Amino acid sequence: MSENITETQNANNRIGKVLVAIVAIALSIALFLGLQNQTGTASLEEQAEQSTPLEVALSNGKPTLTEFYANWCTTCQAMAQDLGELKQEYADSVNFVMLNVDNSKWLPEILRYRVDGIPHFVFIDNEGEAIAENIGELPRSFLKEDLDALIAKAEIPHVYSQGQVSRLNSAPDTRSNNSAADDPRSHGAQVQQ
Repeated sequence: MSENITETQNANNRIGKVLVAIVAIALSIALFLGLQNQTGTASLEEQAEQSTPLEVALSNGKPTLTEFYANWCTTCQAMAQDLGELKQEYADSVNFVMLNVDNSKWLPEILRYRVDGIPHFVFIDNEGEAIAENIGELPRSFLKEDLDALIAKAEIPHVYSQGQVSRLNSAPDTRSNNSAADDPRSHGAQVQQ
């Protein structure tokens, strides 16, 4: 009788092991297929590689959304998926330019648009003129409305709004105390030298 119990236990153990193996295989297949079917958007770096070069965007007659970003910027990372989806949706009608603030190549543009927080968005019309800016994290709906207005050559509805930003660390200020106080970004603060 103990032999029958042992054989039954062994058979149950084998059935249990087979069931665990089948479940593990099924979960692995489901996970693999789920990852294959996922439409996930590209990372910031991949989106930047796929973006329109600035020179092309300023000369091809299409409106442009320029994004100043950095890979370390948590706010930029938080917006990456929404921006990636908008880039796919508006690819035929809007240039998307991404300029990494950590690349000194873009210093003239960083200074021109007074980028002191990221993400910093500059809306540029068909003629290559900057017409509006937004700084910081914005809801996808705001960006969508702004892009629709940009295409329609209408007033950008969410200009100069400021959401959460990642502050840029800047080089020491080498200007005199008087000119530092005149800088609107200093808010009247005196710079000690």
